[in-house]
Amino acid sequence: MTKPDIAELNAFAQVATLRSFRQAADVLEISPSTVSHLMRRLEEHMGVRLLHRTTRSVAPTQAGERLLARLRPALEELRSALGEVDEFRGKATGRVRINAPEQGVRLLLREIVPAFQKKFPKIELDLVTEGRFVDIVKEGFDAGVRLGGTIPRDMIAIQIGGQARGIAVASPRYLTQHNRPQTPDDLQSHECIRVRLPSGKLLAWEFEKRGQTLAIDVPGILILNQEGLMIEAALAGLGVAYVFESSVRDALKAGQLINLLDDWCPGFPGAYLYYPGNRNIPSALRAFVDTIKIPLAP
Repeated sequence: MTKPDIAELNAFAQVATLRSFRQAADVLEISPSTVSHLMRRLEEHMGVRLLHRTTRSVAPTQAGERLLARLRPALEELRSALGEVDEFRGKATGRVRINAPEQGVRLLLREIVPAFQKKFPKIELDLVTEGRFVDIVKEGFDAGVRLGGTIPRDMIAIQIGGQARGIAVASPRYLTQHNRPQTPDDLQSHECIRVRLPSGKLLAWEFEKRGQTLAIDVPGILILNQEGLMIEAALAGLGVAYVFESSVRDALKAGQLINLLDDWCPGFPGAYLYYPGNRNIPSALRAFVDTIKIPLAP
C-alpha cells in the first residue's frame, strides 16, 4: 500500500465532513475535479473504498467513517502546530470561517471586523449568513455566532455585544390608520408582519412585564423570513414588525419607525461567538478571539 499524502487526506476530511465535492472544493479553493482526482488517488493508495458516491450525494463508507474519526483531530493538531509557527513569524495568516445569522454578521461588521482587519490584514475572514442552527464542526466552520442560551455546552462562548431586545415597531404612516397598541393583546387587531423561522414554524412574539410573560401568535397576511425585509415592510407602512432593537436604532432616531410596547420588551442575553472547547485553537481564530477581548477605541 502506497502511503497517502496530506493533500489527499485533507481533501477526504472535507468531503466526508461536508458530504459534498463542490463544498469541499470551495473550502480548499481548488476545483471539484481536482477533489475527485484526489479521492480516487487516496482510495487507490489505501486499497479500500472510502466514499459512497451517487449523482446526488456522497457519504463515507464504514472504513471512511473510521478514518475520518481518527484523521480529524490529527489534522486539527497539524493546523494548530502550523499556526504556532506563524505566530513566531509575527504574521498571523490563514482563514476564519464563521457561521452566523444576519443580525450576528451585522454585529461583527459593526463591532469587530474593522479592528480585526486593521490588525491582521493577511487573515481571510469568511462570514456565512444562515438562519438555521448548524453544527459548526460537522460543516467545517471555525466558529459561530448565536444568542446566549442557544449554544451547545461543549463550546467556549465569548460575548460580542451587550443585552439584546426584540421590539415591536411600526411606521408613523401605519399608526395614523391604526390605534397604537397599549398591551400585547392589542396586536390581535393589527396587521402584523409575521416571521417564518428556518424550521418552517411561525415565530410567536414574546413579551414580559413585571413577571408576566406572554407569547402571542399574531395575525397578519404578510410572512417574511429575513429581518431586513421585515424592517423594509414596516418602513413601507405594511404593518407592525417584531425585530431586534439594534437593527432599527437609526430608523427609530430618525422617526421613521415608532417603538411600540416598550415596557413589555425587556433585554435578554445578546450574541456570543462560540467555538469548540475540546481542541487547540488555530492561530487565525485566536487572533479573531483576541480582537473581541480587546476594548475597542471609541
